[in-house]
Amino acid sequence: MPERVDPDIANAVFKAYDVRGTVPDQIDENLARLAGRAFVHVVGARGGEIVVGHDMRPSSPALSGAFADGATEAGADVTMIGLASTDELYFASGHLGLPGAMFTASHNPAQYNGIKLCRANAVPVGAETGLDEIRDLVISGAAPIAAVSGDISENDVLEAYAAHLLGLAPVKGRRLTIVADAGNGMAGHTAPAVFGRLGAEAVELIPMYFELDGTFPNHEANPLDSTTLVDLQAKVRETGADAGLAFDGDADRCFLVDEKGEVVSPSAITALIAERALAQEPGATIIHNLITSRAVPEIVSELGGTPVRTRVGHSYIKAVMAESEAAFGGEHSGHFYFRDFWRADSGMLAALHVLGALAETDKPLSELLAAYARYPMSGEINSTVPDQAATVAEIEKAYAGRDGVTVDKLDGLTLSHADWSFNVRASNTEPLLRLNAEGKDTLTMERVRDEALAIIRKDNAT
Repeated sequence: MPERVDPDIANAVFKAYDVRGTVPDQIDENLARLAGRAFVHVVGARGGEIVVGHDMRPSSPALSGAFADGATEAGADVTMIGLASTDELYFASGHLGLPGAMFTASHNPAQYNGIKLCRANAVPVGAETGLDEIRDLVISGAAPIAAVSGDISENDVLEAYAAHLLGLAPVKGRRLTIVADAGNGMAGHTAPAVFGRLGAEAVELIPMYFELDGTFPNHEANPLDSTTLVDLQAKVRETGADAGLAFDGDADRCFLVDEKGEVVSPSAITALIAERALAQEPGATIIHNLITSRAVPEIVSELGGTPVRTRVGHSYIKAVMAESEAAFGGEHSGHFYFRDFWRADSGMLAALHVLGALAETDKPLSELLAAYARYPMSGEINSTVPDQAATVAEIEKAYAGRDGVTVDKLDGLTLSHADWSFNVRASNTEPLLRLNAEGKDTLTMERVRDEALAIIRKDNAT
C-alpha cells in the first residue's frame, strides 16, 4: 500500500483551514489513511482517542473509514459518530473532549470531498496550527506507526447535540411555521432531531429536500448562490410561513428568508444575535469579519459592546475569539460562532437564536430585522480572474489617492469612505476574486460595485 502522497496533490488539497479536493484523483483512501496517521501524531493523540464524522457524499464513508484506520495505526482509539453535520462533529469534540475530523466538502459539488480538523474542544487546526505539518507528513509518509494499534467504536451523539443546542437557544412564545431547505445535505439529518425536540406546539416544520443525497439532485447545497434559494423562497410565500432556513451541505452555515420570501442579510443576523449576547453579558466582545456590514460594529458599540474585526475564515475567527474571550462572532458568509459552543460555528444554533427572537414578538421577521439592516450591500460577487494579485494592485492604484479613502490589507484589499466601502480578496480554493460592496444608499453601493467590477472584469474575466 502506498506510504506517501504526490507533493503536487497534497499541496493542492491542503488549504488554509481545511483539506478540499476532487475524488478520487486528488483525495483518495490512501491520502485519508495517511492523514489520519499524521493527525494523531500532530495533535498528540497517540495512546488517546479521536472522534470522526462524515457527511452524505458517496465517498465519505470509505474516506472516513480509511482515516480511522490510519489513526488506529498511529495508536489512537477512534470514536465514529457516523453521519453528522460539521457542527455536530464540533459538538462531539467539545462534549467528549476529543480531537476530531469531519469528512465533508461543505457546499462544493458532488465530485469534491475534504476534511475539517480540530483539536479537543473544537479548537481549529489550520495551516499555521498543524495542518501544514500534517500535509508534510502525508507527503513524506513519515508519521510513526505505533507498536499497539488503537480500536474503533461507535457513538451516536445526535440527540445529545440537539438537546445542547436547545439548551443554549430555546424557542418560546408564539407558534412558528418554518420551511427548512436541507439541499439534500446534513440538515436533513439534524433538523428533525432539533425541531422534533421543540415539538409541533412550538414549530410547524415544512421540510424541503431532507433526503440525504450527496449527488445533490435538486440544487447545490450552497446558499451563498442566490439561485439555490429560489425553491425555498417560493415555498415560504406559498405556505405563508414565518421564515425559511437554507443550509449548506454540511449544515454549518444557515441563510434565512423572511416571510415575504426575501433573503435576509447575514450581517443583520449577526447584529441580532450580538444584541441577544449583549443582553446576557453586557459589555461583551463581539467578533465580526471584515465583509460584514459596517452596521454590525455600529450596533455593537451602541449597545455597549466591544466590536473586534477579523479576517475571513473560521480558524482566524476562532483564534481571535479565544484571545478576546468574545461571546459571539459572525461572518457575512453565513457562519456564526458561539463561545458557549466551544467557539465553533453552527448554522442550526444561529437559526434557533433568530427563531427564538421571532417567537418572542408578534412582528414579522422582515420588521424584526429591519433595524439591523442599515446599509445596502451587494452580496458576494465572484469573478474568475487569471492574475488576482495584479488585479487587486490595479484596484488599489485606482482608489488609494482619492480624498477620504482609507486602505486596509487585513484580508485582501478593503477600501473605505464615509459613504461606502468594499473588499476584494482572492479565494483560497478557486481562481476567483470575491467582491463585497456597501453604500450609504442603493445608488452609492451600485456605483462603487460597478466601478470595482469594471476593473476586475476588464480583461473578460467572468
